[in-house]
Formats: sequence, structure tokens, C-alpha cells
Amino acid sequence: MKRLGSIVFAMVCLTLGVLPAAAQDKYPSKPVRIIVPYAPGGATDIVARILGEQLRQILGQSFVVENKPGAFGIIAIEEMARSRPDGYTVMIGNVSTNAITPVLFTKKFTIDYQKEVAPVMRLVDIPAFVVVTTKNFEPKTLAEVVAFAKNNPGKVRYGTVGAGSYPHFDSEFFARKAGGLDMVAINNKAGASGVINDMITGDTQISFLNVASSAAQIKAGAMRPVAVINHNRLPEYPDVPTMAELGYPGVGTIAWQAMFVPAGTPKETMETLHKALLQAMEAQPVVDAFKKQNFNIVPNKTLDEARTWLRDEMDSWKKIVDEVKIDVTE
Repeated sequence: MKRLGSIVFAMVCLTLGVLPAAAQDKYPSKPVRIIVPYAPGGATDIVARILGEQLRQILGQSFVVENKPGAFGIIAIEEMARSRPDGYTVMIGNVSTNAITPVLFTKKFTIDYQKEVAPVMRLVDIPAFVVVTTKNFEPKTLAEVVAFAKNNPGKVRYGTVGAGSYPHFDSEFFARKAGGLDMVAINNKAGASGVINDMITGDTQISFLNVASSAAQIKAGAMRPVAVINHNRLPEYPDVPTMAELGYPGVGTIAWQAMFVPAGTPKETMETLHKALLQAMEAQPVVDAFKKQNFNIVPNKTLDEARTWLRDEMDSWKKIVDEVKIDVTE
């Protein structure tokens, strides 16, 4: 009789679309994939691996990083967006892949980005330098760079990690704000390492590079920082002024990293991820690791704040893309 009663109860639960609380899986109950739209070793990959390990300790399940580079981040975004919206496939992307690409390459997508992708949290932002090569290049300050470029139109080459990347936009935006400088873009498909190599050899003279990528060559004397793109000067580089101090407020991108999930992911699952991320960002190993990389910890406090933040970011980049027309047909 007891068994018959249990069967009847279970059938009623199925009919009503509910299950006893004990029968429901608590998220996460299996490993979670973190899709990264770049090859291993870059800033986005570093953020994903640092946080993945801390999330494992907090939530008790593995967070496995899968690198899916290519197509300006579209490959990774679409794989994440098409996955089951259950919190077991997430993505950590950055300003290029998740704000610029959806604006600049809307027609390349086979999904509706704004309807099918949801932000969980902005995680960190990353200061950058305007650096100049020390190989056969005289200017030692940003003002001297501007003067040199004005006196030598078409002779200054700037390096970027690809057409349509934020360093590409930053360089062109700077050129306009500095009085319409005539500089030549060198888009290196090898990424930051390729740009750095071009700077070392003197093939390019000026670049916007994040602090983590450029620190070693600055220390070695191959590159010289002439400005920092950050909220304030960096303690390790107290003599390097910010772009705002030099008269270029709003020029240069403090590149952020953020976590995304497929739209339609249950709110309670997103809340679990959000709460765990907030906890992870306060863990001392994470604080120390990000500090070592000069990453600023800047989490959105709520899911609503994350949605508002991403909407504002995309609106801002729409304006920049409209104002700064660049060739992305390479």
C-alpha cells in the first residue's frame, strides 16, 4: 500500500510539473564549461582560469576552460548562446568580443546577440599603456609623439591586434583627438605578441597595449610607456601620467572581462553564479593573482546592474563605431 501511495504521489507530481525538493538537482551538480574566445595565455584566458579554480572551491564542481578562438569571438559566442540554458555552459569574454564585435559585425552572426546572450557579471578591467618603441624613435613623451607625427605625416606606424579590435579604435580615436594625425595601422594577426615583436624591432613606433602584456619589455627597455589608460596612475609606474591628465579624457579603453550565459538561463542559476563570483572576487588568492597582473576588480553588484552596464557599453561603442570609421575588410 505504501508503495502504491508513493507511485500515485510521483504521478501527481509529474502531472503538475513539480518534483519534491529532494529530487531536484542543486546547481551545479556536474562540471561547468567556461568558453574563452581566445587561445590560452591571454588576459581573458588568465581571468577564466583564476576564477574557474576559485569557483570550483566555492561550488564544489569543476569549471573547465575551453578555448574557442576565431571570427572576432563569434565562434565562442554562438556556441555558448546555442547551448542549453542551464548554467553548465558559460563564457568569459571581453570588450572586443562582447561589445565591439556585436556592433561591428552584426551581419556575421547567425544569432540575435542582444536577445540570446545575457551578462552575469563584469569581472575585472585591465589598464593599458600607450607605448613607444625605443628602437630608432626619438619621442619620449606623448606630446613629442604628436609633434613628430604632425611633422612626419604617414611616417608613424601604430600596431593593433587586428582590424576592428579596441586598440585599433583607440589608436584612430587618439589620432583624431590629437588633431587628425596621419598614422598608418599595422594590424598584426598574431595578437599582442606580434605587436610587441613589431615594437621591439621598430617596425611599429606606437601602440596601445595592456599593462600585463607590455610590462616585461618596458622593464627590458625595448618599449617606453608615455601614458596609462586607467582610473588613476599605477603605483608601479608613478611617473607615467594618465591620458586624462595629458588632455585626452575618454581616449583609450580600459578593457573589461565579463561572464555571460545563454539568455533563458533560470534566474536562480544566474543568481547562484553571481553570488559565487562575488565571493570568488573577495578570496585572497584571487585578489593577489589579479593584483599581480594589475587587473582592477570591478564586479557588478546585481544581475540588473550587469544588464544595465552591458547595454550602456554597447551604446557607447555604437557611437564610437559611427564616429571612427575604420576599414575592417582585411
